[in-house]
Amino acid sequence: MAIVHLPGEQSVTIDAPRVPELFAALRQRFPDIADQLEEMAIAIDGDIYQDPGYQDLRPETEVHFVPRIAGG
Repeated sequence: MAIVHLPGEQSVTIDAPRVPELFAALRQRFPDIADQLEEMAIAIDGDIYQDPGYQDLRPETEVHFVPRIAGG
C-alpha cells in the first residue's frame, strides 16, 4: 500500500502495485480531482517523474503529486 500525498494536506493509503493502478484507484476514489492529478508530475520516494509510466510501488512507497515544471 503506497502512501499518497494529495495536493493540500490530505494523505491516503492506496493498494496499487504500479502507477497505472494507482491512478485508476485515485480516479475511482476522488473523481472530482482526477483530471488535476493526471496533469501533475509525481514524486515517488523523492524521484520526480513527468511521465511515470509503469513504475513499481512498494508498500512503503511515498507518492507526492507536484505541479509540472515548464521549460522554455
